[in-house]
Amino acid sequence: MRILISNDDGILAPGLAALYHAVADLGEVEVVAPETTQSAMGHAISVLKPLAVRKVHVAQSFHGYSVDGRPADCVKLGLMELMAAKPDFVLSGINAGVNTGMNVLYSGTVAAAAEGAFFGIPSIAFSLELSDELDFQRAGSIARTIFQRFARSKPPSGMCLNVNIPALDAGWPLGVRVCPQSTSQMEDFYTREMHEHGHSIYMLDGRMPDANSHPESDLAAIRERYVAITPLRFDMTDHRVLGQVGAWEWPGAFE
Repeated sequence: MRILISNDDGILAPGLAALYHAVADLGEVEVVAPETTQSAMGHAISVLKPLAVRKVHVAQSFHGYSVDGRPADCVKLGLMELMAAKPDFVLSGINAGVNTGMNVLYSGTVAAAAEGAFFGIPSIAFSLELSDELDFQRAGSIARTIFQRFARSKPPSGMCLNVNIPALDAGWPLGVRVCPQSTSQMEDFYTREMHEHGHSIYMLDGRMPDANSHPESDLAAIRERYVAITPLRFDMTDHRVLGQVGAWEWPGAFE
């Protein structure tokens, strides 16, 4: 079994080391990850700048490719150039902070897994809820169990799972819930300050939406201390209104 691991917290992030050690004995594992933190970069890729790559020693225990680029860059470059053979699976994480609800659209962790799915490779994004003590070792044990079940199930080409693990301060999760992504709007707001030179500076902040508004969602599962597993797809066509929009009276030709 060949596995490619990436993330968005950077190649030296403790969550990546935990994921590597959790699955290292299951097959041939290669790591290709960003040189620096790339949180909330979504599915950005580098098209106007070269990508610097170097081999680095991580956590004094394994080597990986450090890429001066985005999470999607890392997976794309790994698959197309750096790996000797196509992997059987792409794993991303373990991210510091959950990627639930609308954060799925912004997440570099999810983007790395999605890039693997675009290449037809079954992929999983792993994230751990923020808490006072981020127990990546136990999160890695959970990730290993989820991944083994995923691999044994022989997932179809390009399947992508988003896996969110609740905070582990209070003990192990109560179980697993396969649930939809919440589409409730984030409670975002900006704080404004004045720069010394007179211009305004805005900083984005916010809160997760109320899980009660979508009780069957990933948000609710995390709040109730379950591991939330959401299968994702990346066809953004709104098929519900495709026929309706097609029936509108569009111009026949342009001059």
